Amino acid sequence: MNELKISEYPFTIRHLSKEDGGGYLIEFPDLPGCMSDGETIEETIENGRDAIQAWLDAAKATNRNIPKPGEFENQSGKWVQRVPKSIHLRLVNRAKEEGVSLNTLVITILAESLAESLPQKKLTHRHYSKSIHKGKIR
Repeated sequence: MNELKISEYPFTIRHLSKEDGGGYLIEFPDLPGCMSDGETIEETIENGRDAIQAWLDAAKATNRNIPKPGEFENQSGKWVQRVPKSIHLRLVNRAKEEGVSLNTLVITILAESLAESLPQKKLTHRHYSKSIHKGKIR
């Protein structure tokens, strides 16, 4: 993948507390687990370029899907799904048993199913703190 493609991946940068080592952390939402850090924003972005290249090289070596730049941001996270009434009732009853909403139950079932069908991928849940910089590497 050439430098032009690498430069198109959006990122967030946030300041790291002293307890976390100080400096800055860069993360690339399109590339799960792809991140780096640095003492300055400029150094962090430069280290981010290396992180992207390493992520892409590893993905190619293991035949993993390589998301297009901006693909993550273009997803709404919402879709409407129709199911038979019998399945809907079973899901509603299961959600009540678990003490969660129907939405939470379905998301959990989907996530668990994906984790089982793709054991080589580690699924993580990450909360992004308020970023101080958003953009694309230039």
